[in-house]
Amino acid sequence: MGDEQKKTEPDNTAVRTALWRAMHILVDAKPHILEDEIGFKLIAPDKDWQQRPDMHPEFTKRLRASIVARARFIEDLIIEQSKKGITQYVILGAGLDSFAQRRPDIASQLQIFEIDQPDTQSWKQRRLTELGFGIPQGLHFVSVNFEKASWWEQLLKAGFDSNKPAVVSCTGVTLYLTREAIISTLAPLATLAVGSTLAMSFYLPMDLLDEEDKFLQQLGEKGAREAGTPFISFFAPDEILALAHEAGFKEAKTISTKDIEQLYFLNRPDHLLPASGEVFLLATT
Repeated sequence: MGDEQKKTEPDNTAVRTALWRAMHILVDAKPHILEDEIGFKLIAPDKDWQQRPDMHPEFTKRLRASIVARARFIEDLIIEQSKKGITQYVILGAGLDSFAQRRPDIASQLQIFEIDQPDTQSWKQRRLTELGFGIPQGLHFVSVNFEKASWWEQLLKAGFDSNKPAVVSCTGVTLYLTREAIISTLAPLATLAVGSTLAMSFYLPMDLLDEEDKFLQQLGEKGAREAGTPFISFFAPDEILALAHEAGFKEAKTISTKDIEQLYFLNRPDHLLPASGEVFLLATT
């Protein structure tokens, strides 16, 4: 039973991210940047889940803001691109992403490919079925052990059409990959059909963070090391752009925390602001 339980547990990071999205609705003022309680329903945490150290409403406020803002940024991007006729959406490191459940109006027009570790995916599919969400026809789960198998090959096997343009999102992943692994992830993405867009998040080195985020970053690094998933890769914005150009993307730009603030955080009554550590690469083929 213990082994069976272990086999079907979702990734800790995916759980934390989903709980922060739920917490945003519970403790932050309206208007909410993203309304996402699906992951929370899937996890069905103990009633004292908010007592977890990593759920402290004030202490984790800026990280929580970053998490909901990045999800909203990706969501706005896929909605905008689907209006332009894009029909394929790939989520690398999907975790407990809930776009397909929350936005059936858009999702029903797309082929969505969620790529992640087998454990997280089998658990998620089981919970979606148990809770009556079901698995829509256009939602494809692509289970990959990133250390051992090619996610690109698995994606093609799942029915992805490399001749058609796509939107690819990849958030919260590069931090845990070596530079070499990031380069080998970017290489096939740069060969996507013309008109494809990649939104990938990267993390700034400690010396480029705002002062108030450094302590939290140190705590995060310590926790990640102890959990056996150490933070590996940090990049300055110009290094991120160099990676994209070397991979062969036609155009590339970075979206900073300040850009995200302008998009989603102006004139908020609770003065909620995102942490300064995350930068988006927005690249097109």
